[in-house]
Amino acid sequence: MSTSKVLGIDIGGSHITAALVDVHTKKIVPESYVRRAVNAAAPAGEIIREWTEVFSQSMAAARVTGVKIGIAMPGPFDYEKGISFMKGQDKYEALYGLSIKSLLAAELGMFEGNIRMMNDASCYLNGEMIAGAAFGYHRSIGITLGTGLGSAWNENGEITDADLWHSPFKDGIAEDYLSTRWFIRYFRELGGGMVRDVKHLAELTPANETAVKVFAEFGRNLGHFMAGLIQSKKPGVVVLGGNIAKAGSLFMKQAEGVLSDRSIKTPVKMAKLGEHAALYGAAGLWRKDLYAGGNQVSAGNVGAYSKTPE
Repeated sequence: MSTSKVLGIDIGGSHITAALVDVHTKKIVPESYVRRAVNAAAPAGEIIREWTEVFSQSMAAARVTGVKIGIAMPGPFDYEKGISFMKGQDKYEALYGLSIKSLLAAELGMFEGNIRMMNDASCYLNGEMIAGAAFGYHRSIGITLGTGLGSAWNENGEITDADLWHSPFKDGIAEDYLSTRWFIRYFRELGGGMVRDVKHLAELTPANETAVKVFAEFGRNLGHFMAGLIQSKKPGVVVLGGNIAKAGSLFMKQAEGVLSDRSIKTPVKMAKLGEHAALYGAAGLWRKDLYAGGNQVSAGNVGAYSKTPE
């Protein structure tokens, strides 16, 4: 097996995705791609078993064993120690205070040191820097819109968790207005009734005027949120991803209108790699080790994973 392949994992609030990524060629091994819905409200043992079943299924499909693993994980989370601190976010409450890295290693029968984790939004931005919409930018912000609000900041190839989900915004915090639960709550408050998720709500447009109004208001909220970020951080680009971003045609006009009204010209791009971005970014957590280990990697490919050019 080529040691340039890493098992990339993307764990979301409603799903888990796994695939082997060749960090040399920057391509996913197609047969290794596995995506499965998960019950984020399940007991800890059940969640860990569901996750590791997907890990094993992906590796078995590609007929590999013993690969390094990189995981894109939502927060709050101690990524170095592998301990979850997610609480009050309607996902993975049973994992609070547990060493997820240790539990995964034990279930998989592997050395804990072969598992690395990073914030999901940071992995997504890392992936977009490697082969997507943020490639070529020294300074960029990544925002993931889904069951929660993820954010990451890149400066000269160094990616950090921007941790903006709890930043003050309007009458609460940013995640109150920029997540799935806001759509469900606001649609209900306007008399629209109950919807399962944002995809369900998007399917009601354009016939349902209340649904159209909800997406427009979300766009304005997003625009004001991005405007504050852009004015304070001055990035070269903002990249949007996550499941909610798939419905961008229903709210980006309003978001861009807010930016225009405030004379902000920084480009806002949709993630090019889609849901694959976090897989690329998670696998990329091992890139320096793989290159240092003597892999035959061209200078051009090494550069693509290090500091981005102007």
